[in-house]
Amino acid sequence: MGATSEHPISFYQVANAQVQEAFDIFEADELTRVVLGAPKSQVVVNFPVRMRDESYRLFTGYRVQHNNVRGPYKGGVRFAPDVTLDEVKALAALMTYKCSLIDVPFGGAKGGVTVDPKAHSRHELERITRRFTHELGSNIGPDYDIPAPDMGTDAQTMVWMMDTYMNGLGANHKNAVRGVVTGKSLLAGGSVGRDKATGQGVVFAIEEWADDTNFDLAGARFHVQGFGNVGSHLARLLARSGGICVGAADASGAVADPNGLDVDALTRWAAGNGGVRGFDGAESVTRDEFFGLESEIFIPAAKEFQVGAHEAALLKVKLVAEGANGPTSPEGDAVLRERGIVVLPDILANAGGVVVSYFEWVQNRRSESWSLPEVDRRLKEKIRAGYRLVRNTAQEFGVHNRQAAFVASARRLEACYRERGIFP
Repeated sequence: MGATSEHPISFYQVANAQVQEAFDIFEADELTRVVLGAPKSQVVVNFPVRMRDESYRLFTGYRVQHNNVRGPYKGGVRFAPDVTLDEVKALAALMTYKCSLIDVPFGGAKGGVTVDPKAHSRHELERITRRFTHELGSNIGPDYDIPAPDMGTDAQTMVWMMDTYMNGLGANHKNAVRGVVTGKSLLAGGSVGRDKATGQGVVFAIEEWADDTNFDLAGARFHVQGFGNVGSHLARLLARSGGICVGAADASGAVADPNGLDVDALTRWAAGNGGVRGFDGAESVTRDEFFGLESEIFIPAAKEFQVGAHEAALLKVKLVAEGANGPTSPEGDAVLRERGIVVLPDILANAGGVVVSYFEWVQNRRSESWSLPEVDRRLKEKIRAGYRLVRNTAQEFGVHNRQAAFVASARRLEACYRERGIFP
């Protein structure tokens, strides 16, 4: 289920073009265009790690800090064999606009290591994580830049990062810096609800759209591309609300059942078998067959540029809710608009992860522990407000949702710079 190969420019160029389009729509001032036109900082580190066979291997890691006018830099760390500086730059920029849109007082950052986590033992991954954290040094911190999990990383990765960072400080300060990362395990100071936060946010965004359009989600069919943490959680949440999952896909392949997949069983199968392929009781389908499934809602929750013009033409849905960052190519976007398919863009739909990361950070700073109902209530309020802002901005400017999301977000950033100016 690889990405479409049609996009001629880089992920960062695509993200930048979307922002420039938004600037033109609301006639952004010169300062806004200049200061948001490039990341503030790009850190590239090469570091050696001793492998289990006692050999040494050199890894490359990245941390891009795009903007922090509204608060500390914030963004995930991904471990994947195809991580590049261009990808990390794009994701850092998207995080800036995501935090601004959803009104979380963070800026945008992103990090990554070019490594295949499936090719390494737990002990090797710990060494890689700790070495990377050590190399980043003062480029991260609870009041400066706060990493979180992303593709190929998890709560355990964050705990290793936190512990490594803590051990670089004096003993008197260790417990004051738990918020250096979010997405930690509960025992290490994480928040309830963080594991499902991105998927839960997608579901809340879909529910807002359904309420807004008088669409009944009970019995609605949906299919999900990407069945990792985000895809599996949102599939289970939608199914428990009465939705019917008719298809799921990941790097291993795609499966479908028009009568509905048992998403709890599929989640267990995927976790134990390296993906959804071969799930008992479901039909294996091709990529084109998967995109062409009869469904009302499609949720791309894998990587960028999965929905190109070809895939967009195959979809038979009313709504695309973007659970991944940048899953739709510019060509795919154009086809979806042509066909009248509504898109809930990534910087709105998948903002649940950073929202609950913010809640975790606040809890760490206050030495508090919130209940799951409290976390979900606060998350729903944030997603609802973000959805309404996008809807109202789209109506104000007569633009589609993706343009509206970037316009609303960039206007908020522009207001910050108009108040603060630049130093000196």
